[in-house]
Amino acid sequence: MFSSSSIEVFDKNQLSGTTTWLSPSNIALIKYWGKKNLQVPINPSLSFTLKECLTETTVSYKPSLEGFKYEFYFENKLKPSFNNKLDVFFKRIIQYLPFLNQVSLKISSNNTFPHSSGIASSASAFSALSLCLVDIEKSLVENTDFYKKSSFIARLGSGSACRSIYGSASFWGKSTLVDNSKDDYAIAFDLPKFFNDYNDTILIIDEKSKSISSSVGHNLVKDHHFKSSRINQANKNLENLLHAIQNQNSNEFISVVENEALTLHAMMLSSNPSFILLKPNTINIINKIWTFRKENNTSLCFTLDAGANIHLLYHQNDFVSVQKFVKSELVDYCSNGKYINDKVGPGPIKK
Repeated sequence: MFSSSSIEVFDKNQLSGTTTWLSPSNIALIKYWGKKNLQVPINPSLSFTLKECLTETTVSYKPSLEGFKYEFYFENKLKPSFNNKLDVFFKRIIQYLPFLNQVSLKISSNNTFPHSSGIASSASAFSALSLCLVDIEKSLVENTDFYKKSSFIARLGSGSACRSIYGSASFWGKSTLVDNSKDDYAIAFDLPKFFNDYNDTILIIDEKSKSISSSVGHNLVKDHHFKSSRINQANKNLENLLHAIQNQNSNEFISVVENEALTLHAMMLSSNPSFILLKPNTINIINKIWTFRKENNTSLCFTLDAGANIHLLYHQNDFVSVQKFVKSELVDYCSNGKYINDKVGPGPIKK
């Protein structure tokens, strides 16, 4: 849809300004694990968009006589250590945003959640940056597909980032089960009010960098002996989850979401070479959750990203009881007692 463009020449007076966007992280219910081609998922994914865990990015731009240049600042400090990943991103997108050939950028980024808190920030970071870049393009040329293109650009930085462009939920990947779904960008997914009232309490089990990056993990799926079975399972789980959401069936929702979380880590365990991102306290908390749910009539369930930290998903009606459970039984398993209370949110905001 967004074919590469020939280099355009813009008036220098247009190539100066500033834009700021806040964009959220998201948590996948149906997991995306494994790629085909460039940043294309082997199976569709569905995610909740968070409200409080945001990246705020400001991009200032001015004319450049030396072609495209940029500097990246995180928390007001120049961070050249991020440049390797950003270099790859800009190399992928410059053909779709030709104005970049004529500008110098200053990119300043901050998170509302603590850095190294265990929340993957690539989704919020690349979506915020992409919204800024497409916003600049919008000031130069007519763009009728702002959010679609922002999602498309974000995907080329981090696959999951394309889902952060929309709230309160987002769908990415071509599927006959969801109208207008695409591999190239995510689309907004309408949630009934029941699921719009869901909370996500993030338990920080491990604050250290992962032993294996997600990019490495995705690549290991290419030759995984369970690859075909995983694709079939993901699509069946998607069908069941859509049914659960439509019918506001908490039990079916719990079954699918937890199965997806554990399957994600089962794929890691059974990769060649195999790797383990779970920690002992991750397992301890999962067992505590299962006991709590068995003894209480509750919507509480868990999901996991590609790491040790646990996301507790539950309806607002259960907020008081789950918070009591976290404080009395789970906080001791968290790194320095850290956890973050978040909820389903509306999506990015232009500042």
